[in-house]
Amino acid sequence: MSWETRDPMSERARFIELYKSRQRTVAGLCREFGISRKTGYKWIQRVELAGIATGLLEHSRAPHEMPWQTPPEIQQLLVEARKLHPSWGPRKLKAWLEDRDTALELPAPSTIGDLLKREGLIRARRRRLKHPPGKGPFGSQILEPNQEWAVDFKGEFRLGDGRYCYPLTLTDAFSRYLLEVRALEGTAGRRTRPFFERAFRDFGLPWTIRSDNGTPFASTGLGRLSALSVWWIKLGIRPVRGRPHHPQDNGRHERMHRTLKAETTRPPAAESQGQQDRFDAFRKEYNEERPHEALGQRPPVRLYRPSTRPYPTRIPQVEYPSYYEIRKVGSGGVFGWHGQPVFIGHSLIGERIGLREVQDGLWRVCFADVELGVLDAVKLKDRKTGKVLPMSPV
Repeated sequence: MSWETRDPMSERARFIELYKSRQRTVAGLCREFGISRKTGYKWIQRVELAGIATGLLEHSRAPHEMPWQTPPEIQQLLVEARKLHPSWGPRKLKAWLEDRDTALELPAPSTIGDLLKREGLIRARRRRLKHPPGKGPFGSQILEPNQEWAVDFKGEFRLGDGRYCYPLTLTDAFSRYLLEVRALEGTAGRRTRPFFERAFRDFGLPWTIRSDNGTPFASTGLGRLSALSVWWIKLGIRPVRGRPHHPQDNGRHERMHRTLKAETTRPPAAESQGQQDRFDAFRKEYNEERPHEALGQRPPVRLYRPSTRPYPTRIPQVEYPSYYEIRKVGSGGVFGWHGQPVFIGHSLIGERIGLREVQDGLWRVCFADVELGVLDAVKLKDRKTGKVLPMSPV
């Protein structure tokens, strides 16, 4: 003897059959079948309206209308925006579209992301390990444009013609405005100075420039001064350098490099001018259109203003207080001190330095307001005349 098999349809049919026999009450039938009276009356009403064959079938529970569904025209607009800016995420696309048309009613960024995934316009990426935020070198000290600029080379790469390209980039730390990006053939100071001259003429002078410790921004000499940073100091710009092997000290600039690389160098252009054209187009879009999350989804151009300090037609002479001893650095990077030659560095050849006595026999050596080292006059007397003597670093 086999077990009796029951399914929902047969149970509903038996319920209706017993109801039509008028031998049971609806309440009694519902208790017998273990359902609520609301459910019992629902099946009775469906059978009376549609017949037993149709009325006992399960109905779709999907709503007849979905007022929250994104309209097709909005979906198409979002898809087209993503195709135009394939590296922008949902937040940037939403902010960019709303900025262009304030009357648009766009869905939440999460909904936009789901739509773009369905359309195959977003690929799953490996999650990056997130570190807890620390106290960076900027903190809350950057309060206005041109207070600090950041500069760096974005790492060389080979162009289609086989030559190397060294992109040099310059940004404003407050507004993230990309001041310059130039495809250079090397990192030598003679190639980079025209780059800065152009930026200074176009945007004026900043108060500080942050860089790493590499060429041509720094050297291994006293104060890590290079010919380029000496020129900055004479213009009234103080060099600021991150810690060696700590690119996060220039993190805002490094993050821009990642976007620059993704949008302009994959694949690289065939030759230098073509690569420069890509850089120029990227700079315009980055500054004028691309929303920046740290700026409240505003593009950098909304916050940046040129400096009120113009680039001078003649570089001023470095001045020192009257109580300083003044010396001029001669050929070979040497200056004289009471008949003794003292080596200070080749980057300061032809420049005036200042010495201030801090205690008997000890002199603090400065270039402008940058302290370079300490000169011990007592030890100099014990050395042979004519020998170039090193100085103690600060």
